[in-house]
Amino acid sequence: MESIIYNVQGKKSGTLELPEHVFGVAWNNALMHQVVTAMQANARTPVAHTKDRGDVSGGGKKPWRQKGTGRARHGSTRSPIWKGGGVTHGPRNEKDYSQKIPKKMRAKALFMALSRKFKDGEVIFVDHFGFDEPKTAAAVKALAALSKVDGFARLSGPTAKRRNMAMVAIAEPSETTIKSFRNIGSAFVSAVRDMNPVSVLKYKYLILENPEAAVAIIESRSTKARQPNNAKVVRPAKETKPTSARSVRKAANKSAKTKVVKEKTASKTK
Repeated sequence: MESIIYNVQGKKSGTLELPEHVFGVAWNNALMHQVVTAMQANARTPVAHTKDRGDVSGGGKKPWRQKGTGRARHGSTRSPIWKGGGVTHGPRNEKDYSQKIPKKMRAKALFMALSRKFKDGEVIFVDHFGFDEPKTAAAVKALAALSKVDGFARLSGPTAKRRNMAMVAIAEPSETTIKSFRNIGSAFVSAVRDMNPVSVLKYKYLILENPEAAVAIIESRSTKARQPNNAKVVRPAKETKPTSARSVRKAANKSAKTKVVKEKTASKTK
């Protein structure tokens, strides 16, 4: 698989060979749904919290006597059926929504998202932005130049004001690049190592800067996920304790007893 690398002026500057197992993975709806749902659950912060009858104040005294009043019996004003009482089966912030995602599933889901973006023509490779100083105008100019590439016209113009339009993934942290794109509401800058299926699918376009290093970082996730687990464990040989004179005598006596028993059984059989 071969792709074109563009410079910041939107002109071709070279080509890049892409790994098939990263940008050519078939789509799997069940796997992607499971991973995205689990990641969203892990990012969820339980905020809603209600107080039950043990958390609200008051209720230490019985409202009225048990019998003789003609009214229903009650033991506490903090009962859920009373105004100002506790809430029954309400949401609690102690609940844990986190789910475990295996490394292989997480890596494959990311590769599927990248493959779908690449297949739809929504991934563009840029050699280097080369901002000398943080400047929003330079970032806007770069996006306008890249919008001239076929299929990326929405990077600039009236439609570019829409949020979640482009995700700029950088291989190495660059403060100038981050600050240059920070004031552009439709663009978001992220490190390549922090990419995940949710962030990739959230944005319309994916811009990969320094594609050789970026693809190498993404591909390293595949090697980590597919690391062989058939390595043989070599254990050190057990150290033999030196034999003492006492143990030698015990072994000699045992062999002598065994010999006597064998002789007795042999004589009986004769």
